[in-house]
Amino acid sequence: MSPISKLICDTRAKVHAKRERRKEARPGELLAAALELFVEKGFAATKSEEVARRAGVSKGTLFLYFASKEELFKAVIRENIAGRFPEWNAEFDAYTGSTADLLRHTMMIAWQRVGATKAGGITKLMMSEASNFPELAAFYQKEVIEPGHELIRRILQRGVDRGEFRPIDMKYGIYTVLAPMIFLMTWRHSLGACAGCDNNLVPEEYLAAQAETILHGLCQPAPPKKDRSR
Repeated sequence: MSPISKLICDTRAKVHAKRERRKEARPGELLAAALELFVEKGFAATKSEEVARRAGVSKGTLFLYFASKEELFKAVIRENIAGRFPEWNAEFDAYTGSTADLLRHTMMIAWQRVGATKAGGITKLMMSEASNFPELAAFYQKEVIEPGHELIRRILQRGVDRGEFRPIDMKYGIYTVLAPMIFLMTWRHSLGACAGCDNNLVPEEYLAAQAETILHGLCQPAPPKKDRSR
C-alpha cells in the first residue's frame, strides 16, 4: 500500500471511529438535554424537537433511541433516580453505624445526589403534572416512590429492631422523613429560584435540623433517674 493510500485508509478509520463514539454518546446527550428542558419547562411544554436541538441532533435521531416523548421521560427518570436504588440499597446493607447516623447520612446523600442536581426538579414536575399524565404518574409511583418508601421503611425498621427507635407506624414514619426533602426540592425549583425572595435557607443546615427534630421523636426515651433523696 502506498503512503497516500495508507493515509486515506487511516483517515477513514479515524472518521468512522469518531462517528461510532458520537453515536454511542447520543443517548446520554439526549437524556441530559431532556432532563434540563423537562425541569425548565415541564413535561407538557417540552417539545421533542427542542430536546433534539439542544442535544445537537435531528428529531429523527431522537426517535431512533426513544419511541416517544413519554419513553424519553421514563428513560430520564431511570437514568437519574430509579436506576440508582440498587446502589443505595447496597449502601444501606453495608452500613455499620447507628441508625440515627444512617438516617442523617441518607437525608444528606439524597440531597447531594439528587436534590441539589437538575434531577431534583423532577419532584416538582411530577407534583404539578401527574394528574394530567396518569401513565407517567403510575410509572413514577412504581419506579421511584415505592422503592424510595421501601428504603426509608428499612432504615426505620432497622432502628426499631436494634432498640434504637421506638416502635412507630411505618406508613406515616416514612412521610415524616420524606416531607423535609420534598419541601426542599420543591422550594429550590420555585421560590428558591426567584430573585428577591427570602433565600436564607441553607439546604444542608435545614436537613441537619430536620434530622435532629425527627430523631428526637424516634429515639427511645432515657430511663428515669433514680430518686436518691429516699
